[in-house]
Amino acid sequence: MPQENTSKTLTMKLELVPVPVSDVDRAKAFYVEQVGFHLDHDVQSSETTRVIQLTPPGSGCSIVIGTGMGEISEMQPGTIKGLHLVVMDIHAARAALIERGVAMGEVIEYPGGIKFSGFSDPDGNSWLLQEIPPGL
Repeated sequence: MPQENTSKTLTMKLELVPVPVSDVDRAKAFYVEQVGFHLDHDVQSSETTRVIQLTPPGSGCSIVIGTGMGEISEMQPGTIKGLHLVVMDIHAARAALIERGVAMGEVIEYPGGIKFSGFSDPDGNSWLLQEIPPGL
């Protein structure tokens, strides 16, 4: 007979982050065509409500942009700062984004070998590529 789990442990997965933008079509094009996010869905459920979900390649967490989504739509465009995209090779990832027209910051290496390079979407929401050395 299976044992009942008496543990009070919760499992919580962050799987969707709202990113406020002023122009959903422009943002969708930026994230899909330039950054390389996968378009999960683009649903216009009414004249005022549109939900676009995008996922970075290899990620278990997506972003949502859109209109008519209550508090999410009331967020100021450009106010999300420092979302991290963890990559295996920051120089290769940075070069690929530059090739697609993304304005990238220089690679900065911190003690311990952790490296970062930043970019922003058209509204000023900022992102960081992060490379963590093996073994950390």
